[in-house]
Amino acid sequence: MKACIIGAGASGIAACKTLKENNIDFDCYEKGSDVGGLWWFNNDNGQNSIYKSLCINTSRQMMSYSDYPMPDDYPDYPHHSLIHQYFSNYVNHFGFRENIHFKTTVTHIEKKGNTYYVTTDKEGTKEYDAVLVCNGHHWNPRFANFEGTFDGKILHAHDYKTLDGFEDKEVLIVGIGNSAVDIACELTTVAKKVVISTRSGAYIIPKYLFGIPTDHISKPPLAFAPLALQRLALQTALQINVGKQDKYGVPFPNRPILTEHPTISQDLLNKVGHGKIKIKSNIKKLNGKSVVFEDGTEETFDVLIYCTGYNITFPFFDKDFINPNDNEVPLYHKVVHPEHENLFFLGLIQPLGAIMPLSEVQAKWIAGILTRKSKLPSKDKMLQTIKHDRDEMRKRYNNSARHTVQVDFYPYKRLIEQAIKA
Repeated sequence: MKACIIGAGASGIAACKTLKENNIDFDCYEKGSDVGGLWWFNNDNGQNSIYKSLCINTSRQMMSYSDYPMPDDYPDYPHHSLIHQYFSNYVNHFGFRENIHFKTTVTHIEKKGNTYYVTTDKEGTKEYDAVLVCNGHHWNPRFANFEGTFDGKILHAHDYKTLDGFEDKEVLIVGIGNSAVDIACELTTVAKKVVISTRSGAYIIPKYLFGIPTDHISKPPLAFAPLALQRLALQTALQINVGKQDKYGVPFPNRPILTEHPTISQDLLNKVGHGKIKIKSNIKKLNGKSVVFEDGTEETFDVLIYCTGYNITFPFFDKDFINPNDNEVPLYHKVVHPEHENLFFLGLIQPLGAIMPLSEVQAKWIAGILTRKSKLPSKDKMLQTIKHDRDEMRKRYNNSARHTVQVDFYPYKRLIEQAIKA
């Protein structure tokens, strides 16, 4: 048994470590010259999407791997440079750096029988019994389409790095997710005007509630409580700590809380309340440097920043083999491809919480499957489960590409842990 791991980001290194401790031979191919993926600001793989000031929006305790906690002297919400150092130390601690082929790009994967033929730009084609895809899903920018054209500067959050060049500019940000809000708050320090345009709004959750990291409150048993009780608990905590967000000038979405991925920000409400950021409706039309909004108003801008998410992309697969349709990939428990034996995907999830511990438990499940300690159900059963999970997702969340890979942290973690024991 020999496996191929694609990517040495947070999910890829968890896969490497787990396969090593289960005595499964593997090669890991990483396009860049170091580990860390998204969390290495200077990543030379050309896919880095973080900005210089970025700090994590889940606490370090929640983000840590189970057997390698982050140092106690790390702050609750570390800067990305500390996260990259943590990942590098993790690799060195468990001793698998020599298994990672850096500056090596997987260009094509073909399956013949039960064998995967993996071609790279440096090492030609090699044969593997299993493939673990860990190439991330925050690197191929997704843009919104609006009528008309914009004559100012246009960029995606993927390309935003520093404040340089935004001094005294009038900036419109499309979207109200985590990146949109972080960038908007940062730009208020130098820009002349900052406006957020949102199609449907978002619930704004501060990083701290009652003086502790918010994700410490959402642990079990609350995490397994009925959804109605979770909503009540969160709404009560928000009311006590910050009040109603519409009183600051940030309108509520027209859907209940926890029916969409919330936006984590300690600063947005205060910035809006102080007039530093203005919230506008969705864009109706672009007209040169003028933007017409659906509320009938019109304003001019110098810069338009799309914070509209990313496309799930696998450039090494032929489109007739695997081709995500509007970011949907039919996977059993978000990991196992039911049509192709020993083809797995790690980290292809958007949790209410950190991805890293979930990638770790996904890797343990995969190792169990490869060593025959864990059993998969039949193909038909897996397909039925995939359909059921998709239907349930659409009942709870609005129909959006960002919600195709949505999971709840603790219930999903328990689901995979149960699968390991199967």
